[in-house]
Amino acid sequence: MTEAASKQVLRVAEGVRGLIFDCDGTLVDTLPLHYAAWKETFAVLGLPCPLEFLIEHNGKPTDQIVRLYNARFDRRIAVDQFTADKERRTHALLGHARPLEPVAALARRHHGRLPMAVVSGSNRPNVELALRAAGLGALFPVVLTADDGLPPKPAPALFLEAARRLGVEARDCQVFEDADSGLEAARRAGMKATDVRPFGGGGYAPAVGDSGG
Repeated sequence: MTEAASKQVLRVAEGVRGLIFDCDGTLVDTLPLHYAAWKETFAVLGLPCPLEFLIEHNGKPTDQIVRLYNARFDRRIAVDQFTADKERRTHALLGHARPLEPVAALARRHHGRLPMAVVSGSNRPNVELALRAAGLGALFPVVLTADDGLPPKPAPALFLEAARRLGVEARDCQVFEDADSGLEAARRAGMKATDVRPFGGGGYAPAVGDSGG
């Protein structure tokens, strides 16, 4: 984070009545753990794990990313098996997850003051484990994930459903995201979209089981 970015303050916009947060790389510092699981799963197949490619598709469900990998690199990876293996490895690492400040701090400040939801492209067991490990699970009565059967980001469906469950009009919601696909989904839903990357969200750092290559 640059010195200028570190001086910025993450705020709730005037008139906002509901807050919606992405999980990985926004509320919780899980991206290094996810990248470690990706690398280990690719390594079993003797394949490279291009970090730039994973960052490009941050926020999308695992099976969708595997299909995009097959198309980009002309591979024939079995999507369902790879997805199951990668998610099993991810789940095993998520107990190490920690909150990302200042996003988590903003959520804590507004707990009980504004209705809040989590909308993630990951599966429900991983999201719930990450939130619990970071001590944030109790803040969010509404959690939507890839397991809820709605079109993934950048489609707006998950955000619109979150607003409906919160009882807040979409135009009165503010979304906090670290991925381009999530920010696009929020805008398509008619919500205020806040990119948390200038505040320390997203990004990559080597972590458990990962050499950072």
